[in-house]
Amino acid sequence: MDNNKTVAFQGMRGAYSEQACREKMPDWDHLPCNTFEDVFDQVESGNVDLGMVPVENSMAGVVSDSYDLLALHNLSIVGEHYLQVQHCLLGVKGSSIDDIGAVYSHPQALAQCHSFIRKQGWKRCSVYDTAGAAATLGTQGHSQEAAIASQLCAELYGLDILEKDIQDSAKNTTRFLVISKNGECEEKKGVAHKTSLLFEVRNIPAALYKCLGGFATNGVNLTRLESRPVPGKNWSYHFYLDFQGRQDDPHCLLAFEELKFFTNSLKVLGCYPEASNSAE
Repeated sequence: MDNNKTVAFQGMRGAYSEQACREKMPDWDHLPCNTFEDVFDQVESGNVDLGMVPVENSMAGVVSDSYDLLALHNLSIVGEHYLQVQHCLLGVKGSSIDDIGAVYSHPQALAQCHSFIRKQGWKRCSVYDTAGAAATLGTQGHSQEAAIASQLCAELYGLDILEKDIQDSAKNTTRFLVISKNGECEEKKGVAHKTSLLFEVRNIPAALYKCLGGFATNGVNLTRLESRPVPGKNWSYHFYLDFQGRQDDPHCLLAFEELKFFTNSLKVLGCYPEASNSAE
């Protein structure tokens, strides 16, 4: 590593998480990690400055591992990024789309390109991740095989792009969160902010309704509400909540005070500039 700052991501080189890092922090070093937990550990230990983790996809839904790890680790969210996913069909050098008989990729990528694959009549083969499919194709593949992965993978693994933008939906977008150990938010004047919370409701009737009521009465817009089981506590759930605004905004303060009254635990995960979702 050189003296640049470093951001960790999950996956091999060429993964969509690395593409998100390149778009959000193009001048940084990007460190690949085997698992999401490795990303969190690298950030928490101080080995890297930031981590980039996906939390939801517009087609596939929530990335549960990321949410569960946010509850377990003492890290802060300091930014977000929306990546428009553009799947490419990759083949070995000199191959033709007419030669392909089987296509390899992550199950979600295969599902997101279902119509294209079905039209071709190819065999679908699931592997651990998109970049891994491209890397294996680059070293062991044949002209009858293809991979679905990013354009970046074609550059990294010496593959030809046989077809671009083969995903079923042009609005296929993944939301990423930037996590930090020191919790310092990138302040941007004149830019709307978003705040993320983690809380567990009290065991009283209509507790969740009452938790959310303060946001409604104070005009605070909620952009995300997700429930996840609390480890070691059967039938108990954490709630992850995102709202537009800062915790110290007067109307948000009022909603926050009401929320605290109906929760057993409450943690502010971070406040950060709200990113633009160009696919909306």
